[in-house]
Amino acid sequence: MKTSKPIPAGLGFRVKSGWAMAVLLTGPATAPKLIQCRAVLLSDPKIPQSKQPHHAALELSEGEAKAVTKKLRKVVADAARKSVRELLELAIGLEYDVRGAGLVVGSLVDPATLHNEHIRAHGLEGQLFRTALEDALRKHDISCNVLLEKTAYTTASPALRKSTEETKKWIADMGESHEGSWRAEEKLAALAAWMALCASYKKRVEAPMGRGGPQRGK
Repeated sequence: MKTSKPIPAGLGFRVKSGWAMAVLLTGPATAPKLIQCRAVLLSDPKIPQSKQPHHAALELSEGEAKAVTKKLRKVVADAARKSVRELLELAIGLEYDVRGAGLVVGSLVDPATLHNEHIRAHGLEGQLFRTALEDALRKHDISCNVLLEKTAYTTASPALRKSTEETKKWIADMGESHEGSWRAEEKLAALAAWMALCASYKKRVEAPMGRGGPQRGK
């Protein structure tokens, strides 16, 4: 019978088109430990267009395009919810409590400001996969931070209380315990998970005492 309290953990994602690399970390914020690293779906392999929902509608009339993207956006949302649910079930099974999550994305540009229709479609899809993950995590009361890929290390390092080079070395060394590849996607997902783990510990410290002790932030 399990009697111990769940161990705090953080989830990180490098969001891609139709999928994401996910990393689960635990341990003290100063020395995180890799628990799981794997790709998760944000689309349905049986519906290839769900990997690029807005590209699928480019050659359609306005009415048809709205109907197609609405259907495909629901496929993406359902896939994100399923992937998040499975990751959280995995964490619970291993007696970890995910206290926060982080996403690394390629762009945060408002798609409405992009005039080329193909580039705008890419922007809309990036926004869709990011918000689908955010919404799926929010349904489980898990707060989420977003990092931009090109500035991820310089943004995260101060929060981790390390220099950018120290952070990169920690992340690189973390891959030694992983049997699969440890490329940019895996490293960035790990960075996001580490930042989420640090933020969760900070919330616990800053939470007001009394009323039953520290409360988990949402």
